[in-house]
Amino acid sequence: MPARATLEPSGWFTGAQRIVSPNFDPRPAGSEIELVVIHAISLPPGEFGGGNIDHLFQNCLDAAKHPYFKEIDDLKVSAHLLIERTGVLKQFVSTTCRAWHSGVSTFAGRSACNDFSIGIELEGCDELPFEIQQYTRLTDVLAELCTHYPALNPTRIVGHCDIAPSRKTDPGPFFEWQMMRDLLQEKIQISIGDEAG
Repeated sequence: MPARATLEPSGWFTGAQRIVSPNFDPRPAGSEIELVVIHAISLPPGEFGGGNIDHLFQNCLDAAKHPYFKEIDDLKVSAHLLIERTGVLKQFVSTTCRAWHSGVSTFAGRSACNDFSIGIELEGCDELPFEIQQYTRLTDVLAELCTHYPALNPTRIVGHCDIAPSRKTDPGPFFEWQMMRDLLQEKIQISIGDEAG
């Protein structure tokens, strides 16, 4: 596993592969990052690798490669971050900007979650467990985000299914929320200890 990624003032993570997506825009004036949304994605569904997620977020997915790609050919979507099955971290949009990951969504009575959230995609699906290296990388990233954005905390880390329950199921039944929270708590405590030292 590569060294822990750190968040730069520009909103880009060191240690992440930077693959810039055109699918973003400025956050509304005065908006604060208050939410992290965890997603799961595989392209084609249930298959991993091949760079198809990168191509989707760059609007260059080859619709001729798979019948499913024709169904999503016109989508203009992105996420801030993607964590592949191997734990590789990729970043498509700066955290200072609004990625197009949540769609029609509501959290705690507020709509338009893209305005105040960071979207993290895990390479995965509803039918298979995620890999331990994905949890390791995810909690590294989450600990870093919680350090930089004071409004974030473990209660403001949700699934896409939580903010769009009528449309979405991800990250799905195999995502281990308790494992994620336990690992994150350890890393936040270590980070606080490092600062105090």
